[in-house]
Amino acid sequence: MRIDEIRQRLRAAGAKPCHEERVLRAWTQARPLDDGERNREHVAPKQLRAALPALTAQLQALARLREEHASDDGSARLLLELADGQTAESVLLPRDGLCVSTQVGCAVGCVFCMTGRDGLRRQLGSAEIVAQVALARARRPVKKVVFMGMGEPAHNLDNVLDAIELLGRAGGIGHKNLVFSTVGDRRVFERLPCGVVKPALALSLHSTRAELRAQLLPRAPRIEPAELVDLGERYARATGYPIQYQWTLLAGVNDGDEELAGIARLLAGKYAVMNFIEYNAVDGLAFERSSAARAAAMSQYLHRHGILAKLRQSAGQDVAGGCGQLRAQAAARGARAETGRRNPVSFALRARPQEDIHGTEERSTSRGKCQGQGRSEGQV
Repeated sequence: MRIDEIRQRLRAAGAKPCHEERVLRAWTQARPLDDGERNREHVAPKQLRAALPALTAQLQALARLREEHASDDGSARLLLELADGQTAESVLLPRDGLCVSTQVGCAVGCVFCMTGRDGLRRQLGSAEIVAQVALARARRPVKKVVFMGMGEPAHNLDNVLDAIELLGRAGGIGHKNLVFSTVGDRRVFERLPCGVVKPALALSLHSTRAELRAQLLPRAPRIEPAELVDLGERYARATGYPIQYQWTLLAGVNDGDEELAGIARLLAGKYAVMNFIEYNAVDGLAFERSSAARAAAMSQYLHRHGILAKLRQSAGQDVAGGCGQLRAQAAARGARAETGRRNPVSFALRARPQEDIHGTEERSTSRGKCQGQGRSEGQV
């Protein structure tokens, strides 16, 4: 479901613009949809009031909590069931943060990520993205939303930007506290500067060497790291927000001196923050986390070269905190249960057919730059 569909339902029930915005504000802030009706001047039309209980039930069904796994670090991994039975993940972060998913699965196929191993199942509608925030806010305060969960936001650009606009306006979240995370896509740099709400930008770099980056992110757009940094710098200067460069530390892969010198060269004089992220181990993958000593040494090296660097711990490492891990575990439990109900001789496990990289329900689209011209099919 998209936010526009909610607006259409409200208008069909007689909502005026003021009623429409009040209902959407209440939803995004996890309040009853009829919140504020006690004031006589705010009373909604009778038809709209009668429609609100059914709308409330439909919005709650967009994302229901199936599992919650609290971590010792103050985070909590949430497995959410969508209205069609698919699952997605959100993560409640320390200090009032929330990480949300934008797709079921992901087409980029990062070789160190669990989500990428399963491929793309479908896009999330803008309302399904916002529903993750509404559910989280019903549990604890949320003042920052990072679009770093399952999926590549650039491959679902229209829905993600619609969600960002609603959260930045009706949701009351500061624009710089909405963080759009991407592997890098030229459509992002065309569209983000044009929005009413301009989010902060995080770029998944992971290597300064184009050939290694292509191996780690096999289906990311082929943009040279230097060009990607230049594109990011323009956005940083236009918005006043530093670019957050993401770098998952993989021992013996991208934590060597050559990479470190490359980072110092690329980010020299840039309005940027380098976030080194501890790798969350994935069963079946041979990657290992860089040592704490090496990670600290890399941060100190960049500080000496005038580059702000932070060592970020992956939230929820003790509760399958890596992107896609909780969903994969739930799917594995379901597969084992299904196997047990079948004849072990005649049953043969078949891989689920994957959608194409654009998804089957909708293709990733890109409105014409700033003018909102007719949609053109986006490429992944």
